[in-house]
Amino acid sequence: MGIDRWSKITLRDANVTLIDCDHRTPPACDAGYPYIAIPQLKEGRIDLTNVRRIASEHYQDWTRKAKPCANDVILSRRCNPGETAIVPPNLEFALGQNLVLLRADGTRVYPPFLRWLVRGPEWWDQIEKYLNAGAVFDSLKCADVPNFELTIPPIPIQRRIAHILGSLDDKIELNRQINETLEAMARAIFKSWFVDFDPVRAKVEGRQPAGMDAETAALFPDGFEEVDGREVPKGWKFGKVSDLVGINEKSLSCEYPHTQIEYIEISSVTKGKLEASITVSLEAAPSRAQRLVSHGDTIWSGVRPNRESYLFIQHPNENLVVSTGFVVLTPHKIPPTYLFSWVTTENFVDYLTANADGSAYPAVRAEHFGNADLLIPSKEILAEFERIVAPMREKIHQNEQQSRTLGQIRDALLPKLMSGEIRVDADKS
Repeated sequence: MGIDRWSKITLRDANVTLIDCDHRTPPACDAGYPYIAIPQLKEGRIDLTNVRRIASEHYQDWTRKAKPCANDVILSRRCNPGETAIVPPNLEFALGQNLVLLRADGTRVYPPFLRWLVRGPEWWDQIEKYLNAGAVFDSLKCADVPNFELTIPPIPIQRRIAHILGSLDDKIELNRQINETLEAMARAIFKSWFVDFDPVRAKVEGRQPAGMDAETAALFPDGFEEVDGREVPKGWKFGKVSDLVGINEKSLSCEYPHTQIEYIEISSVTKGKLEASITVSLEAAPSRAQRLVSHGDTIWSGVRPNRESYLFIQHPNENLVVSTGFVVLTPHKIPPTYLFSWVTTENFVDYLTANADGSAYPAVRAEHFGNADLLIPSKEILAEFERIVAPMREKIHQNEQQSRTLGQIRDALLPKLMSGEIRVDADKS
């Protein structure tokens, strides 16, 4: 059971089978089964955000050759060769081009351990060894992957390693799911109150607003009026973003006190999520690292706004700096959560996209943000929205921080467990 029984063998000899994809692309449809392509492989898991959907008949056709099963590993052969993702239970999908499945039969490799076997240092050594450099894309050949040589511990130790790393990863996944729920709740409240005006419509019809106590319902007016050709609740009005919000107010100066900065680039931000920031010395920082941010700011990339590269800034380090490609919105006369919710609606994204100019990199200027309309309800309603939603954003932030820490622990443990540097007791279950 000990380290001396660990053996370095090929995936073929470990009875890990490679199953190639169907080398065609099915037509997309509005609803149906997910069609997993290379962009859906993120941090070892399948991300269904913006996934292509295919009809049932195409799903049946495309899975005759390669039907994913739980604990299979998806491997990308091109674009980001070597990147992998675990197939979770109960997810039915078709495999996209340039992806393959790796499947352990359980005789030499415990199936839940396979996902970690293909993420360790030895795995990337094999990727480098067999990588085929191309004019456009580097790639892996299907025939080479079974020849990868990896050190494999006894199955009882595989079980223990899979449990340790899997527990960390499961907590990260749970945090992600909780955050998705909190985000959906926050947006649902915003839409109900400030887009669909559900509480006001209920009062107009003589009903108690659904899911709302009497005290909160009393804050909403009981009728509508026309403002600038648009129907809004009585007493509410429209203003310009620039009248209520500071735009790009803070930037680096010669008095900047820090020698290092934490820097956020546009490519690391998508739909309110930060993939990563980098720490760099002030001297080595990119020239575009110029904009300072504070708690409660919203940053929005003006470049290709339809990509929705925006982020709510929560408890930043005092040396956090973002790219000049971001427009930094600092709320002055409205709550931070209301500002973020307003400028990340579909209507606002459509407004920015319609005003973007430039052929290669369509972009909007800071003036477009400033000239946008912003609905101004009563101060009491805004305060109540902040009271309800701000704790949700705080919890999202805490979960993200915890997941980042857990991910660092997992990534630090992975090579040590896989090499036997950290010894674990065999799973006796």
